[in-house]
Amino acid sequence: MRKLLILSFILSAAALCGQRFYSTWQWEKLEKAPAQLEVDTAWGEDILPGFESRFVNQGKAFDGPCRSTIVRKLCPQRSRRAFLYIHGFNDYFFQSEMGQQMVDSGINFYAVDLRRYGRSRLPWQYPFNVRDMKEYFADIDSALTQIRRDGNTDITLGGHSTGGLTVIFYATERGARSGVNRVVTNSPFLEWNFNTFTRNVAVPVVGAFSHLAPNAKIKQGACDGYAYSLLREYHGRWNYNTDWKMIYSPPVTWSWINAINRAQSRVMSAGEHNIVVPVLVMHSSRRITGCGWTPEFQTGDCVLNPFDIGARARRLGRGGRVHVCTIDSGIHDLILSEPRPARAAYDSIFKFIRVESGEWRVESGEGKVKIL
Repeated sequence: MRKLLILSFILSAAALCGQRFYSTWQWEKLEKAPAQLEVDTAWGEDILPGFESRFVNQGKAFDGPCRSTIVRKLCPQRSRRAFLYIHGFNDYFFQSEMGQQMVDSGINFYAVDLRRYGRSRLPWQYPFNVRDMKEYFADIDSALTQIRRDGNTDITLGGHSTGGLTVIFYATERGARSGVNRVVTNSPFLEWNFNTFTRNVAVPVVGAFSHLAPNAKIKQGACDGYAYSLLREYHGRWNYNTDWKMIYSPPVTWSWINAINRAQSRVMSAGEHNIVVPVLVMHSSRRITGCGWTPEFQTGDCVLNPFDIGARARRLGRGGRVHVCTIDSGIHDLILSEPRPARAAYDSIFKFIRVESGEWRVESGEGKVKIL
């Protein structure tokens, strides 16, 4: 017991020192949280042309009042199909092309900026922080309530990276009560992109002591290769708010690491038996290593190991509900890839939705898709 207390003291002291000297974000910069939050929940024009959005008051969290944001673009013709998108870490919804693709295919589109992200982040909130991934379930539930209120009865829940982990975790925990018809994931964060020691020893140790120093932070690497592969001003095709999706990720808290690790463990231990809806897991065909941008960054995943994603997804899918799809030369966010792999990702999503909804079927023995 004495050794455990000494170790706890050392870890806590090290965390506090790390927070003081190695963080680019200081807690002192954050405003004091008010007792209550006044939230305008009316629909209004979104920052993305052609979209509308509204806030949802999510009550009080561990760091004070919080909110989420629902963004939507509805089909001009009546449709009862909807797609709900959940973004990843250091991210927010800016992919207007995805919304337009859905609407053009007769699917009402919705997205959520989760609490402490993008449109939803408040001045007293440390960006992207979380202590339990289940916190995000309320943000998803609010959006699903709105989707059903809008008359949708066929719902696809989608997520990218950490958002992909979130939606699979949601399907695992909710089981038959998930309220969605299928799940689509784009490079889901099912495994840490670390060596074996860090995965199996360092991450669990940090998680075990996160309750002693939940706000202790671990600095992220100063790598800009991924951001440069996305942003139009460098080598990519996209424009977005770099205050909301930063070129250099801020340090992550010990509580964030613990929340991710627990969600991953729960999905791998219970997902095979608890998930009752079809799941599509898409990942790149190539792993890219390095920090500074090179042309290779446009041809593979430089954030997660796509082979780990595929291996974990196949373990998860032994019950036959999970379908794994490899996108040749896709980057980490597959729909932000170069045009050819991005088109392949969209084609995979729409085929999955249509097959699993019964609109299409694969004829037995021939392997052909026939529109019914």
